[in-house]
Amino acid sequence: MRKLRILVAPLDWGLGHATRCIPIIQELIWQGCEVTLAGEGGLEILLKKEFPSLRFISLPGYGIKYAGTGYKMVWKMIRKIPGLLDSIQNENKWLKEKIKEYGFDAVISDNRFGLHHEKIPCVFITHQLLIKSPWKWTEGILQKKNYRYINQFSECWIPDNVGTDNLAGDLSHPHQIPTRPVFYTGPLSRFSSSGIAEKPNHLLIILSGPEPQRSIFENIIVRQISHYNGSATVVRGIPGSSSIIPSTNSIHFYNHLPAEELNMEMEKAAFVIARSGYSTLMDAVALKKKCILIPTPGQTEQEYLANYFA
Repeated sequence: MRKLRILVAPLDWGLGHATRCIPIIQELIWQGCEVTLAGEGGLEILLKKEFPSLRFISLPGYGIKYAGTGYKMVWKMIRKIPGLLDSIQNENKWLKEKIKEYGFDAVISDNRFGLHHEKIPCVFITHQLLIKSPWKWTEGILQKKNYRYINQFSECWIPDNVGTDNLAGDLSHPHQIPTRPVFYTGPLSRFSSSGIAEKPNHLLIILSGPEPQRSIFENIIVRQISHYNGSATVVRGIPGSSSIIPSTNSIHFYNHLPAEELNMEMEKAAFVIARSGYSTLMDAVALKKKCILIPTPGQTEQEYLANYFA
């Protein structure tokens, strides 16, 4: 018998969707599956560094970009809706072609709505069954639209715990769930404790997310970190970039760190300063780290999670 051929494709909205797929990919490999990865841009660079031996095929992203302020972000996302719908249709056509070409037996899609197929099992991964909105009255409309897509998949996997001891609150535990089978996998983190001692006054600063908010956050950090008396590691979240910020004796800048090195840096940190993205939170919880969370302006999910954890 040949190996099961599994396609894994994360969304390109920041790197968090790709990083939380890492433990799933590792498990599939351990189970003896033939894994193919799909995407483009930063997530392609990240996953190729983590899994250099796996086949990677190009899949255009949704091309989400943030606005300079939270207020503008909301309206920018509304204007993006027609383009998003086109992207979802196009990736569904793409999947049908690739199934014929590569003979995939199953698909695991992290928040890519178009990667479903009627003839093979297709799993949708999300922690957002409920999508937060600046206007409360629109959340029901968004949830219906969300479920319309999710219910086209075979199963929905939620990277969170069942019950009240959970990490995503209302996002992953709404009153109503999709009609397709829903499974709570528990938090998905690529990190585990290796016993590295915490270093007093050492900071790990993780920059992430689409532009221009990543650079806005970075500029604030660069200005402020020069006055810090302790030590810090700053991971800029731009794998593959040729841009460089010079390090000093106590402040070290990296465009990207592989999972193993970032795991060690997080263990060493007294505090982690980062966006309140869900994948970052799962990693911090896995290592029991204290965090200072700064939600991306206008990203309602991060604003909700920051308040939830506060």
